[in-house]
Amino acid sequence: METAPAKTLDKRQVFFITILLLLWESGSEAVRYSMPEERESGYLLANLAKDLGLRVGELATSGARIHHSENKELLQLDAETGNLFLKEKLDREVLCGEPEPCVLHFQIILENPVQFFQTDLELTDINDHSPEFPHREMLLKIPESAQPGTVFPLKAAQDPDIGSNAVQNYTVSPNLHFHVVTHSRADGRKYPELVLDRALDREEQPELTLTLTALDGGTPARSGTTTVRIEVVDINDNAPQFVQSLYEVQIPENSPLNALVVMVSARDLDAGIHGHVAYSLFQGDGASQSFVINEVTGEIRLNKELDFETTPYYNMEIAATDSGGFSGKCSVLVKVVDVNDNAPKLTISSLTSAIPENAPEAVVAVFSVSDPDSGDNGRIVCSIQNELPFLLKPTYKNYYTLVTEGPLDRESRADYNITVTVSDLGTPRLTTQHTITVQVSDINDNAPAFTQPSYTLSVRENNSPALHIGTIRATDSDSGSNAHITYSLLLPHDLQLASIISINTDNGQLFALRALDYEALQAFEFWVGATDQGFPALSSQVLVRVLVLDDNDNAPFVLYPLQNSSGPYTELLPRAAEPGYLVTKVVAVDRDSGQNAWLSFQLLKATEPGLFSVWAHNGEVRTTRLLSERDATKHRLLLLVKDNGEPSRSASVTLHVLVVDGFSQPYLPLPEVARNPPQDDEDALTLYLVIALASVSSLFLFSVLLFVGMRLCRRAREASLAVCSVPEGHFPGHLVDVSGTGTLSQSYQYEVCLTGDSGTGEFKFLKPMIPNLLGQDAGRELKENLHCRDSFVFS
Repeated sequence: METAPAKTLDKRQVFFITILLLLWESGSEAVRYSMPEERESGYLLANLAKDLGLRVGELATSGARIHHSENKELLQLDAETGNLFLKEKLDREVLCGEPEPCVLHFQIILENPVQFFQTDLELTDINDHSPEFPHREMLLKIPESAQPGTVFPLKAAQDPDIGSNAVQNYTVSPNLHFHVVTHSRADGRKYPELVLDRALDREEQPELTLTLTALDGGTPARSGTTTVRIEVVDINDNAPQFVQSLYEVQIPENSPLNALVVMVSARDLDAGIHGHVAYSLFQGDGASQSFVINEVTGEIRLNKELDFETTPYYNMEIAATDSGGFSGKCSVLVKVVDVNDNAPKLTISSLTSAIPENAPEAVVAVFSVSDPDSGDNGRIVCSIQNELPFLLKPTYKNYYTLVTEGPLDRESRADYNITVTVSDLGTPRLTTQHTITVQVSDINDNAPAFTQPSYTLSVRENNSPALHIGTIRATDSDSGSNAHITYSLLLPHDLQLASIISINTDNGQLFALRALDYEALQAFEFWVGATDQGFPALSSQVLVRVLVLDDNDNAPFVLYPLQNSSGPYTELLPRAAEPGYLVTKVVAVDRDSGQNAWLSFQLLKATEPGLFSVWAHNGEVRTTRLLSERDATKHRLLLLVKDNGEPSRSASVTLHVLVVDGFSQPYLPLPEVARNPPQDDEDALTLYLVIALASVSSLFLFSVLLFVGMRLCRRAREASLAVCSVPEGHFPGHLVDVSGTGTLSQSYQYEVCLTGDSGTGEFKFLKPMIPNLLGQDAGRELKENLHCRDSFVFS
């Protein structure tokens, strides 16, 4: 049966629900184990690998893990050996309570490949609890008129154990008036009744005290006792009777405290004080804390919040007692109605944080969902965002796997935040969301891409070596080492080009290794490769063209007239030439290009100023006027050829022009012109300067030689060596004043001797001579030494 909210589900959610229910019903048979409760931690339960039909070590390689439906860590799996151990001591009464059998459900999950095995563990009961009465003492008021055989109900003892380990029999201490009879309820639990054997006499014995003992059926048996105190009262021959023997009510689990559950009613036919009835909660399984009864009105109200998931129903017994001690009982069954108060729970069993972008279908996560509510409140649907390339697949019962639809593209999107929405079908619907972040790991699937389809760079000629001329840049949409790019030159088999250009392999900067010459190389091109560091490496290429820009590094070159020939060219000019007559045309070229090669012509000097002119753009030399008789017959013109560069370069041209009466006059080489041009004046001035310098140098040399000769003759005379004679008279003893006082502190004499074959007067040696000490020995030494041509004496 489908509820109204289910009609609004989309087709995808209905599909998941259908698959989940089919898998739940058609799941493989569970592996079942059984063990007594209270086994110690570390107890070996079984060898799971053997029971599942797996080889030793296969659990470890498959990534096996245990997942309990309640997320309690109760068992521990050794994946290497396959042994299954207890992680902690298990108490059947804590885990399951009264229901029988006590079965714990858990799943074995294999991640590679994804497999599920349902495993159940049944805990069998041991006699580890003794019977326990709800009160240490019970009070019974029995009229003395009670006849033998009258039955008085007693409160039963509680024993958490089940089966034969639960309460099996009741006994009472030996006495003369009562014995105990043990009865069984419909659910199998035992309860006692006290039977009167002998009539009571209030005057003889107004009160009796008995010991009631409850015995279980365990081995060894356990017991519990309580005291039964009996008050003998006067005669009251009518017991209260309830209108209904069984009250069945339902109450929502979210009912507020003090809410009215039910009102019971009992009547007593006695009159007076014996007809007044008091209500009490006679016995109830946990109901004494959850409910409270008004002893006068019989209203049962809620005393504690209810929880359907913990206790779905309560079974109580209500007693109505009159003042004479007679009582009647009825049963109240309270069913707790479930409300949708628990949101679904999502538990991640396996999670992969990074997925390779080329994976065709990868498992991202394995998770389970649960809801403790019942009916539609516990039915669950799962969904994710529709725009994401992921799918939810139900696998085993309440397990799902989150997988990719196909290969991903990290360059389009590097990560995904997947919100898994888990909703129940209750009213109102409760929803739980869990976000799973998936990183897409990169693979080298993108080659480097250059920022331009081709590159054109320019460099000016005469550049400095290692000049940076441009940068080639490529990008790679991958990441990490897959995006790290190295650059290389893909040069043709041209060794000359390899010596011109180089590239920085890390950043793509291009450098000119040596100075370039535009006149030799105007442009060149090559390929540059960009390679990433992925595996395998990907690469791409781009064409680079380098243009060499011209500098004005070449002066104009005169083609005509040639300036380096052995004989000068002479142009003939008829004396009868008209103004504007074309004498000649200077032809020049420039190896540069552009404006660096635009030439202009200028007349710098002429023998006859004003007679000739030159056209600035074509180099034509023309006459500006008629020739007269006073004009010379020989002319020399100095022209300047200049380019338009920055800075400009130039060359000079010398033209010789001979004025003739007619072209029949034989051509003669151009001799000295009649008028000395400015260049001849400059040559003559240079000659005069040379002659003057030579004269002054000769005069200075003569004076030095004369001075030296005089000093030598004086020294020879003093040494009695008549080498040479000097003029008579006093010769100054001090020639140079080097101190500030006008005299030297000590006289020094130096002898300068020249080699005999020295034509240049080179000094051979120079040594000081002590004045006034040169005698005959000194004269002999002088003769034995080399011949001294010149001597200098300084005092």
